Amino acid sequence: MSKVEAGKVVPNFKIAATGEQQFELKSQRGKNVVIYFYPKDNTPGCTTESCEFSDLHGEFGKLNTVILGVSRDSLSSHEKFKAKFEFPFDLLSDGDETLCGLFDVIREKNMYGKKVMGIERSTFLIDREGRLRREWRKVKAAGHAAEVLEAVRELEA
Repeated sequence: MSKVEAGKVVPNFKIAATGEQQFELKSQRGKNVVIYFYPKDNTPGCTTESCEFSDLHGEFGKLNTVILGVSRDSLSSHEKFKAKFEFPFDLLSDGDETLCGLFDVIREKNMYGKKVMGIERSTFLIDREGRLRREWRKVKAAGHAAEVLEAVRELEA
């Protein structure tokens, strides 16, 4: 599968989601889709980012926009994370890194002096026709959801 490109239609994908579901991108046509990739459930930055998206979920909903969080964590881990913070959106489990590869978010990171491959916090905005309209890479968690909401507002204006 090739990588996503700004202005182009994002290839359809199917992936396991919380709530014992399969998420399929093409089923969201007619809605904007925000996909945010984060390194790990229940870590400080990932919790901050997810809670901010949760807090703004109603505003995104008014703009016909679906929010989805993605990490390599298991569905079991996602279910616990989602329940603990009562997220009103689904989390996608990408253990085999298929979606991470499509969106090119795996990067070499330095963890306690050791080089490891992991998810670089990144967000993607897909429009109602399925085109990638915006991408944010090397995201700082705090305040990011509001920035994405503003981009959705501009898209809908």
